[in-house]
Amino acid sequence: MFPLYAIVDVDVCARAGRPVADVAHDYLAGGARLLQVRAKHLPSGAFLELVDAVAAQARTVGATVLVNDRVDIAATAGLGVHLGQGDLSVADARAVLGPLAIVGLSTHTPAQLAAALRQPVSYVAFGPVFVTATKANLDPVVGLSGLADAVVAARAVGVPLVAIGGITLATAARVREVGAASVAVIADLLAGPESPDARVRRFIQAFERGQPV
Repeated sequence: MFPLYAIVDVDVCARAGRPVADVAHDYLAGGARLLQVRAKHLPSGAFLELVDAVAAQARTVGATVLVNDRVDIAATAGLGVHLGQGDLSVADARAVLGPLAIVGLSTHTPAQLAAALRQPVSYVAFGPVFVTATKANLDPVVGLSGLADAVVAARAVGVPLVAIGGITLATAARVREVGAASVAVIADLLAGPESPDARVRRFIQAFERGQPV
C-alpha cells in the first residue's frame, strides 16, 4: 500500500474553509496515491457526484480512491470501499463489489482485529493510535505498543495494516517505524500554514527519511 492514506473528509474540509475537490486535487498534486472520500452527512446523490469528481482527478495520476462506508456508492462509481464496524460485512460488500475490489475494514480492539483477519479483507485499519477529535464516540487509544502487536498479527496472515487515529506530521514516522503498511491521516493534512500539497509532500518525506520533517 502507498504509505500515506489521505482521507478527504467533507466535514473537516468545511471546517478548514477549503472546497473538497480542491483538497483532493492538492493531495494528488503533493504525491498522494491512495485517497478515501468520507462524507458522513451528505445525501447519496451529492456524495456520488463528489466521489466521481475525485476519482476522475485520481485517474489522471494513477491514484486509488476508496469510498468510506457506502458500498452502494462504491459500486456505482466502480471503486473499492472502507468499512466500519457498523457497516455491511466484508463478505456482503464483496458480494456487491466483486472478488477483486479493495475492501478495507476498521478495527479498534484485538478481538475485532482477529475477527477481521479471518475475513476476505484487502487490508485492516487499527486504532486510534493517538487521541483524535475527528471521530465521535472515540474508541480506546491503542498506542504504539498496541499498534505493534496488531502489525505482528496482520503480518502473520499477510494482510496489510493501516494505522489510524490522531496521527500527525510529528508522529507519522514513528508509526511507520512500528511496521504499519500505511498511515491514515485526516485533519493534520489541513493543519499548519502551508498548502495541502506541501503538507502531503512533508508527510511522504517523513516516511522516506524515517523522521519528522
